[in-house]
Amino acid sequence: MLISAEQIRARVSELAQQINRDMAGKNPLFLVMLNGAFMFAADLLKQINIPCEISFVKYASYCGTQSSGRLNKLIGLKESLRDRCIVILEDIVDSGLTMSRLLDEIKAKKPAELHVATCALKPEALNSELELDYVGFSLPNVFLVGYGLDYGGYGRNLEAIYELKS
Repeated sequence: MLISAEQIRARVSELAQQINRDMAGKNPLFLVMLNGAFMFAADLLKQINIPCEISFVKYASYCGTQSSGRLNKLIGLKESLRDRCIVILEDIVDSGLTMSRLLDEIKAKKPAELHVATCALKPEALNSELELDYVGFSLPNVFLVGYGLDYGGYGRNLEAIYELKS
């Protein structure tokens, strides 16, 4: 186990407190990246005590344990983002490919502010310059499973984060 359920709960609570302070009076729209960020988003948003809205977007780039290098847009945005405060909730940022593309698409919709909160970041795997406002954990460049992260659709339901061993 790399990160226990207790460590996750404590860090998510810290992130929620920080977001509550930073977003007070802004009525943010939280965009949850599916499928992976569902657990992070649910735990985080239960502790957000400011007025806000929630929506969901979905991209896919993984095939097994490797990024395919391609993104397939599966579910798009329905809400107007113009002049809104947007907070993207992501499970993990590793190469940055998915996040870079999403940020480009959202910036084209002219939000007033754009922020990113990720449960996990793999700094060694990052291939693009990204500004991440809220990072739960910086982790090694290994394949992770649990707390929304999966391997072939399995393991998302685990309450801790584990390294997948071959």
